[in-house]
Amino acid sequence: MERKLVMPEAVGFSTKCLERIRPALQGYVDRKEIAGLSTMVARQGKIVHCEQVGYMDWETKRPMPGDAIFRIYSMTKPVICVALMTLYEEGRFQLFDPISNFIPAFGTVKVLEKDIAGNAVEAKLARPITIRDLLTHTAGLTYDWLEDSPVGELYREARLANDTDRTLEEMIRELTRLPLAYQPGARWHYSLAIDVIAHLVEILSDIDLGSFLFERIFSPLGMEDTAFCVPDEKQDRCPAVYGYGDPCARGMAFGKVLEAWAKQDNSLRDLSSTYPMSKPGVFARGGHGLFSTLWDYARFAQMLLNGGELDGARILGRKTAELMHMNHLPDALRPFNIANLVYWHGYGFGLGSRVLLNVAESQMPGSVGEFGWPGVAKTYFWVDAKEEIIGLLMAQYLFGIDLPEKTFQVLTYQAIAD
Repeated sequence: MERKLVMPEAVGFSTKCLERIRPALQGYVDRKEIAGLSTMVARQGKIVHCEQVGYMDWETKRPMPGDAIFRIYSMTKPVICVALMTLYEEGRFQLFDPISNFIPAFGTVKVLEKDIAGNAVEAKLARPITIRDLLTHTAGLTYDWLEDSPVGELYREARLANDTDRTLEEMIRELTRLPLAYQPGARWHYSLAIDVIAHLVEILSDIDLGSFLFERIFSPLGMEDTAFCVPDEKQDRCPAVYGYGDPCARGMAFGKVLEAWAKQDNSLRDLSSTYPMSKPGVFARGGHGLFSTLWDYARFAQMLLNGGELDGARILGRKTAELMHMNHLPDALRPFNIANLVYWHGYGFGLGSRVLLNVAESQMPGSVGEFGWPGVAKTYFWVDAKEEIIGLLMAQYLFGIDLPEKTFQVLTYQAIAD
């Protein structure tokens, strides 16, 4: 994958149709909905579109550069899942293994339920939590900012998501002291499950998470600007973050996001205490925490499209990559949703990413088998193996109600000429 643009027609795209992307995304900037965006499209490993619109911040209106370093939030998750599956390929575990085999405290966690009278009671696990449960968000865990279970409030009281002075191990130790929100396998529920996976990587490898990712993924793929921290000399490449709320802020709950949205309080957010640039060795998580660039993440996505290999660097075996991007959810758990607000119609879920099963139900152009995932601050990627396409959008806007990523995806597919 070379870092240069090719004529779109060389790989079946229309130059004229791709030119529709820029003005459409510029509209988000002109309407002051998002300060700046960076986008890329590649087909057959050739980059046909790479553009930036808008600014690094509203205050100085510095133009968005091509090498901007973004807080990618939940786009950290697919990276962590790939890291774990490299250990799967070494025979270190099976997907059906209970997580308690490796973190014994998970064997005695309880599930917060209601009795006949409606009182909260702690019930025993109906079955063990498996590693596949964690990878597919069916383990019964939740997030601090979700309010559909009282367990979310327990997470907030324990400061699970907003104490960046805790190591990952300390965070998971605290998590095991709290009950589950649901029985394992009972439902798909977005959660801290991938943070547990991240700690499992450390346990299995006996290496800290950041070093493992560097050795197994970032260095082989040439992802030079991807890490859990940003060196001082690179910090001016990080765009400002705006939006309706910080999901890692103390006491944060989704209701407060909706209140901010109603007031149109989409102000500049100071993330220095919740998503720090300069705490290497301490701040490392599985569900969020990585910084990356458009180019770095494109190389990661292209590796997945290629079945686990890029430019001679083999990260995963082809059959493992295929297993990761098959649907692992039973029909009864679909369509899955986040906060009863964002529904993924037409999708199943693999080992760390959504997987498209029915194009018509998704109400978007695409192909069966397309996979990818977003980050809460408007970062987004997808991989379409049938069309040999990867697409990436990077912005920094928390809990944005507008959907530039969907607009971008539609404009990418409409430009296919062959």
